Amino acid sequence: MLVYDEDTNCPYLPGRVAHLPMRLPTRVLTAAEFSERLHSGDRRQGLVLYRPKCPSCRACEAIRLDVERFRPNKTQRRVHRRGRRLLEVAVGRTRLSPEKIELYNRHKIGRSLMGEGDPIDEIGYGAFLVDTCTDSFELRYFLDGRLVGVAIVDQGSDALSAVYTYFDPDLSPLSPGVFSIMEQVELCRERGLRWLYLGLYVAECSSMAYKALYLPHQRLVDGEWVEYDRDADGEVARVE
Repeated sequence: MLVYDEDTNCPYLPGRVAHLPMRLPTRVLTAAEFSERLHSGDRRQGLVLYRPKCPSCRACEAIRLDVERFRPNKTQRRVHRRGRRLLEVAVGRTRLSPEKIELYNRHKIGRSLMGEGDPIDEIGYGAFLVDTCTDSFELRYFLDGRLVGVAIVDQGSDALSAVYTYFDPDLSPLSPGVFSIMEQVELCRERGLRWLYLGLYVAECSSMAYKALYLPHQRLVDGEWVEYDRDADGEVARVE
């Protein structure tokens, strides 16, 4: 059911117009149904699914990793090893807590991501990161017993989808975002899932462009999944 279908300011590229139709499933999606939606380029936010359908821009591209073919670089491997030494990881259902709301808002402020309507409250957090239309869970990261990061993850029949990750900005030197992606890659392998969807890749957006560093990867271009890897000159390029 279509619940929102208006043009709005682009959340990724200032000065551009975005069109992100939002659809509310009439029931909880099965794992197979959700995987089909991911394959088509859908993202989930709370109870709704959306996919960029902008009138004059194609900057947003869904991006995913084939976890068996993914080759982490030296930095990604180092971050993961260090995180495994320092952090405790727990897996559980998505749930609301004052501790998470406080950490989420600290993350947004510390990384200069605050926008209109911030900080988030219990209602906003629940609608964004707890409510779901599919099988969702969270990875909780602890340092010396203190919650320092949370990753919200969806699961389909053949994939995980990284929904949102937030963390204590004081721990930025540990690269918790990189660590979280590496943990989700490992979780895919443990669960026998082929794909890890990383959301949208936007080359001109500094907070989204980093996803191109996970190689090889696939991007959804004009309705087809296209592989990208480093070429002979070391540049990330489309594999022909």
